[in-house]
Amino acid sequence: MLTDTMIKEIPQLKVHGRTTACRAPLTLFWTAGGFECNVTGSELWVELEVTFSMYEPWLSYTVNGSWVGRQMLQKGRYWLPLFRGMSPQSVKNVRIFKDLQAMSDDGSSYIHVHALRHDGQFFPVADKPVKIEFIGDSITSGEGLFGARKEQDWIPMFFSAVKSYAHQTAEKLDAEYRVFSQSGWGVHNAWDNNTRGALPGYYKEICSLMPGDENERLGGNQPHDFAGWQPDFVVVSLGTNDAASFDQPAWTDERTGERHKMHREPDGTYRQEDISKFQRAVKAFLALIRTCNPKARIVWCYGMLGLDLQLWLCEAVLAYARETGDDRVSYLQLPDTTAESVGSRAHPGELCHQKAAQVLAGYLSKFL
Repeated sequence: MLTDTMIKEIPQLKVHGRTTACRAPLTLFWTAGGFECNVTGSELWVELEVTFSMYEPWLSYTVNGSWVGRQMLQKGRYWLPLFRGMSPQSVKNVRIFKDLQAMSDDGSSYIHVHALRHDGQFFPVADKPVKIEFIGDSITSGEGLFGARKEQDWIPMFFSAVKSYAHQTAEKLDAEYRVFSQSGWGVHNAWDNNTRGALPGYYKEICSLMPGDENERLGGNQPHDFAGWQPDFVVVSLGTNDAASFDQPAWTDERTGERHKMHREPDGTYRQEDISKFQRAVKAFLALIRTCNPKARIVWCYGMLGLDLQLWLCEAVLAYARETGDDRVSYLQLPDTTAESVGSRAHPGELCHQKAAQVLAGYLSKFL
């Protein structure tokens, strides 16, 4: 006989990703946010409540580490089957992943998890020996990991948490991980020179880049509890959109009329004044990450979509380490996208993410 159990009544359940303390329901904000459980029984369902205005969330799930399901979610509250007909005595590890990033252009795009329907018993999920936080842009959000290479539509279908270098790196290191990422955003400004698209400004809250009253009600604007989850590594992959902004028109703040633009000189080189702004933003974000994660090793990665700002990025990372005496900060170049490894939307494809995970996992393993 199947039993419905509310999420708040399953203490053995492990929650993944930044979220609030509320479990009635559990709200998933970020890429790879979700939950994990060990359960016996022959059948398991999850009760979801899905909301969105423009961008429907997608969900992936694994059973015993094998990726067995992925689908577009529709609005409403309903039950979704996860497995059926399995040997009832065996313990199955089941994990849910939110495939879509937090959508800063859609203040109602959320997945809420209410309950599990089952005919078994829950058991504790063991802690992983390593914790990693990944901070980044569309690459870290897994944009371009689904769809044909010719696809250019910016839609949720082409995002994937499970194919990403973040997930693969965590798998290689047997690590628990979290993702804090936003497509098109940078460390100083977004790809279109929008200064509100600077990810560091939202780092101290749970998910404050989601707009509107609903996010306030759900607790997304509350301070994030860093003490409750301290990573061993913080991997930052930002700078690609900062580089792109040098070739875009100025952005105008509709509220203030202020204009912002990163400039090139007449000869095509980057204006030094703007490079200095970018470098100051890098150093300030490193200082913020260190304040919030005092014991973590911080690795700034770059290169999966070109190396335009690598020289200045390296200078900023090294200058921060030198000026602060922080010897647990470093820079790592990742493999660039090629004609063979490109995915949809001219983004890194699965092969590029595989190569990046190999390099990154190998590098991080030296410090374990």
